[in-house]
Amino acid sequence: MNEHVPEGVDEEPPERGAPIGRRVFLGTLALGAAGVVAAPPLQRALEGFLGSAADKDPTGLTGLLPNGGGFRYYSVASSVPRRNAATYRLTVDGLVDRPTAYTLGDLRALPQTRMVRDVQCVTGWRVPNTPFEGVRLSRILDAAGVRPTARAVRFTCFDGTYTESLTLDQARRADVLVALRMQDKDLGHSHGGPVRLYVAPMYFYKSAKWLSGITVTDAVRPGYWEERGYDVDAWVGRSNGRDDEPTG
Repeated sequence: MNEHVPEGVDEEPPERGAPIGRRVFLGTLALGAAGVVAAPPLQRALEGFLGSAADKDPTGLTGLLPNGGGFRYYSVASSVPRRNAATYRLTVDGLVDRPTAYTLGDLRALPQTRMVRDVQCVTGWRVPNTPFEGVRLSRILDAAGVRPTARAVRFTCFDGTYTESLTLDQARRADVLVALRMQDKDLGHSHGGPVRLYVAPMYFYKSAKWLSGITVTDAVRPGYWEERGYDVDAWVGRSNGRDDEPTG
């Protein structure tokens, strides 16, 4: 999933729903264990292997395995198409005066904000001191001209399945990014690239991967996991029955 896709070159999406083979799964288990103590070059190779396997794994089993960077691969769709600089678009619409479609180049040309925070998953794992870089969501909302009746923002993803929402006040926080980089690298496909949402003070399920749409709405629409019982407000340490330390 982390293979480099040259800019301007389309790549055929993987076959949807293709099951992961026994040999691949056993190899994934072995490499997952090795990744805990791997040297950096092996970690990068492991990350690429797990990402590639997860892209063809409808079972979600590869999402249970750590890679060398501490993150786990997970998608609610059986496979996710790829986007690059030639094919990526981020639409901004809904209760705005100026609907917009950004290319990847457009987003890169905007002022960038870098922050370093802990990433906390609601399942319990944490990756400390993770750099993210991108455009403040508030800047994009201001450019679109949010209407007075607006109360919330809904996010859609090009996996065709995942959605998320924030209140307008939450979306305007300085620590909410439309992220283009993570760990000082351009966002790879496995980590939700080329563009994802990053909501620093909330559990990581709020940071929607493969971001494709920002729609300003008159009320919060529960996202994919909220429809399945997760808290709509996902402040770290204050939701979903967990008592984790706030990210910082």
